Amino acid sequence: MNEYSDPQQFVIKRRRKRYKFALFANNPLCFELEEWRARSVDVLEVGAGTSLFSVELASRYPDKKFVAIDVKADRLQMGARLASEHGLTNISFVRARADQLEQVAIKHSVQQLWLTFPDPFPKKRSSGRRMTHPTFLSTYTKLLHIDGAFYLKHDDPTFFAWSLEQLVARDWRLHELSFDLHDSDLHEDYKIKTSYEERWLEDGRKTQFVKASY
Repeated sequence: MNEYSDPQQFVIKRRRKRYKFALFANNPLCFELEEWRARSVDVLEVGAGTSLFSVELASRYPDKKFVAIDVKADRLQMGARLASEHGLTNISFVRARADQLEQVAIKHSVQQLWLTFPDPFPKKRSSGRRMTHPTFLSTYTKLLHIDGAFYLKHDDPTFFAWSLEQLVARDWRLHELSFDLHDSDLHEDYKIKTSYEERWLEDGRKTQFVKASY
């Protein structure tokens, strides 16, 4: 019996999906790209998923403006709901693709641009889709403030090493680096765990981290 052999089970799944999108649409902190106007952003998380990382940062720094973007609204609504429950008004959630970043933030306004555990796209032919590919790095330079920085967290050593190579090859300056973030003395903000990160740290996998600027 395959997973779609029970039509009613499929309908329930679809209803749940629609319900999550409704939660996103009805939350005043959530925006579709077409209803969003590019603005100055202090902290931008790209591919934020459930956005729990950004929500925790926003709760620590109420004077800063945060934006979490992801292409999947049903993921973003989880962070948006938590932010609403905590009364946060300094964070927004925008459903957008990574190639639409310049429609999200005003150029050279971003102080911190976070990339937390993006898809590594391990196949060589898919390298152009990696979020640390030169195409995306070029976009980040347009968004970052002159004193801004790019932050990457990842669990895949191969992807992380490849990303470091791209940064160095394009003259980015590496300021902080760790191959085991949670066993380092780096800033505690960096160690805020994403929902994805919480799951596999228990399996002994390590978080690799780099802070860089252009």
